[in-house]
Amino acid sequence: MTVQPIRLFGDPVLRTPADPVVDFDAELRKLIADLTDTMREQSGAGLAAPQLGVGLRVFTFDVDDVLGHLVNPVLEFPDEEEQDGPEGCLSIPGLYFDTKRRQNVIAKGFNGYGDPVQIVGTGLMARCVQHETDHLDGVLFVDRLDPAGRKAAMKAIRQAEWYDQAAPPTVKVSPHVAGNPFGLGR
Repeated sequence: MTVQPIRLFGDPVLRTPADPVVDFDAELRKLIADLTDTMREQSGAGLAAPQLGVGLRVFTFDVDDVLGHLVNPVLEFPDEEEQDGPEGCLSIPGLYFDTKRRQNVIAKGFNGYGDPVQIVGTGLMARCVQHETDHLDGVLFVDRLDPAGRKAAMKAIRQAEWYDQAAPPTVKVSPHVAGNPFGLGR
């Protein structure tokens, strides 16, 4: 178990959809341990494998004293209720912007041994699960902002001390629009 460097905004791995996990082996469990250690070292609520440069569909979370992970998540939304509040990202350090998310989520997937897992989340847990699943789809939370919010976020990112001017940022519109099979329209 090792704390790993976190990839920052501008790194192409953060914009690349991750591949499903097919091998539930010791290597996957080491990745989960590394994600957990890195997330906790950075005091994060969640961390997805692409943020460590690994293109696999797995993330860890630590919300409201619930520590866990989810492999190959699929999200369901039991209702249309939304929340709007500050959201940040370990790959966009120190910056927070109000972001709309669904208030309630049911996430289904697997643990590191391939056993089925279900997370029923509301509030912060729902926000975290949606945020980390977005990472697995190559989507960053700034992609979910309205045009004015995205413009403000990009300006703040370009002014951030950690931002690398040599790697021009890309911002894309979230693929989760109204009417998609996951009902993620924001």
